[in-house]
Amino acid sequence: MRELDYPFDSEWILKKKRKIKKELLADTTKSYIEKRIAILGGSTTSDIKDILELFLLNDGIKPTFYESEYNKYYEDGMFDNPALVDFDPEIIYIHTSNRNIYDWPEVTDNNEQISQKLENEINKFTSLWNHLFDKYHCSIIQNNFEMPFYRLLGNQDACMLQGKLNFINRLNEKLYEYARNHENFYIHDINYEAASYGLEKWADPSFWHLYKYAMCVPAIPYTAHGVYKIIKSILGKNKKVLALDLDNTLWGGVIGDDGPENIEIGQETAIGQTYSEFQRYIKEQKNIGALLTVISKNDDEVAKKGLARPDSILKEGDFVSFKANWEPKGKNLVDEANELSLLPESFVLIDDNPAERENVSQTISGVQTPDIGQVEQYIQRIDQAGYFEVTKLSADDTKRNEMYAANAKRIQAQTSYSDYGEYLKSLEMVAEIEPFNDMYMSRIAQLTNKSNQFNLTTKRYTQAEIQEISEDDSYITLYGKLEDKFGDNGVVSVVIGKELENTLHIDLWLMSCRVLKRDLEYAMMDKLIRICSKKGIKIIIGYYYPTAKNSMVKEFYSLFGFEKTDEDAEGNTTWVKQIPEECEKMNKYIEVKEVK
Repeated sequence: MRELDYPFDSEWILKKKRKIKKELLADTTKSYIEKRIAILGGSTTSDIKDILELFLLNDGIKPTFYESEYNKYYEDGMFDNPALVDFDPEIIYIHTSNRNIYDWPEVTDNNEQISQKLENEINKFTSLWNHLFDKYHCSIIQNNFEMPFYRLLGNQDACMLQGKLNFINRLNEKLYEYARNHENFYIHDINYEAASYGLEKWADPSFWHLYKYAMCVPAIPYTAHGVYKIIKSILGKNKKVLALDLDNTLWGGVIGDDGPENIEIGQETAIGQTYSEFQRYIKEQKNIGALLTVISKNDDEVAKKGLARPDSILKEGDFVSFKANWEPKGKNLVDEANELSLLPESFVLIDDNPAERENVSQTISGVQTPDIGQVEQYIQRIDQAGYFEVTKLSADDTKRNEMYAANAKRIQAQTSYSDYGEYLKSLEMVAEIEPFNDMYMSRIAQLTNKSNQFNLTTKRYTQAEIQEISEDDSYITLYGKLEDKFGDNGVVSVVIGKELENTLHIDLWLMSCRVLKRDLEYAMMDKLIRICSKKGIKIIIGYYYPTAKNSMVKEFYSLFGFEKTDEDAEGNTTWVKQIPEECEKMNKYIEVKEVK
């Protein structure tokens, strides 16, 4: 539903929330990830819950909620409310605000007294977080604290230890330190949201005294949207590609008419500076893992001259695909998706032309085509939408463009071979296939939530759940890391199997789309069978659960000699393989190195 895309009309959403929910649930084409989300509130949270549900449903996430009573966040979490225990949350959102700080510094307090009050406040929260982690082993989202709506000490409130603003800033830093040192703990930045919305309106005291809302009601959709962005990122629902128009998007003017020397870019004019600032922002998005492509109605040679200008921040080499031609943009987008082995719904099209945006959104389901407004609004509109919301930043994220650029070289190399096996040999592939370890837990969890096409059961796991599985002797776990002469693909495959009475049940088998058709699955199966043989496991049972996206692996197990033993009306299948005493190695092209 495009009305829920940023920028949205918050008051319309509040007014129409029941109608919106009904329409979203009536969409039978959408498949959902189901999640149990507990909201522990230090203020009234009912509308936050309702609006959060709309954003999640719109993105294919169907939540079931537990909601604490007003201001019972600490009691429910710390003292194991039976209802919360029975609910067994997968994600906990703690919605507190500066209204929940009770031990404020007084102007008569000395430094030691203020430091003690700071410790008392942070210790209350850290004890709560630690208990929730120990009890539920799930992801926790915690609000930071927004600025106070008045400053008793005026401008010095920020620097004097007795100031409320100083106290909040120091308390927030304690929260951030905890977040940096604890996996699966995420800060929801209401401090930024309040400032962006306008603190005076956000903190209108009447909403607190009348309704016990920590913010004005019209601001609720913005904070719900902020929490939604974190949840969808945790669950691997981020976008992957920024597909960029050129004329009046990356620079001012039409390069085919004006010539590369006359387009607006660089420091000579105010409008040129604005486009340069936008290009710098796009380059920063690339640095956190967004793939960049060009889709422009233009002449290829002329278009590239714009990026060749010395004052262009973005260069041709920053893009993993470049399509400047006169084909429909929807066709170019689908072609790019196929080249990158991604689904079109992974794309965000950034284009100043509303007609082009509308055409793509009407013809290709799932592609985001935001209204980016005027050039001075481009950054804020893309940034606030949170298409690439960061929860954790891994080495793979920062190298993603390099990995896909290397993939393009592999595809190019493939065309010079008539025999595919010879091509695979030429890649000089080396794999590391080992049980899960701490170094890769974050990436493994990320893969389980992102991979949709080569994913036989599409089960989703939090990092805490992955950690538990890795420590349970009844599970066999494997990650696959693949390198070749063009570069390191990182961790790209995951297998989880549960042992029951000399039989291994494969709960999860997935592989990243960027290493499709490289035979890594054969190397993974060889290793899995070898481990099963050593453990005395005689039978492996695999499962395939069909989704709208994973039909490519429908017959996966047949490749390895599994026999299909069951299929239900929904297409769910069960496959069985007896492990022979002597098993022929299936992998022929990948060297598997042993890790000591």
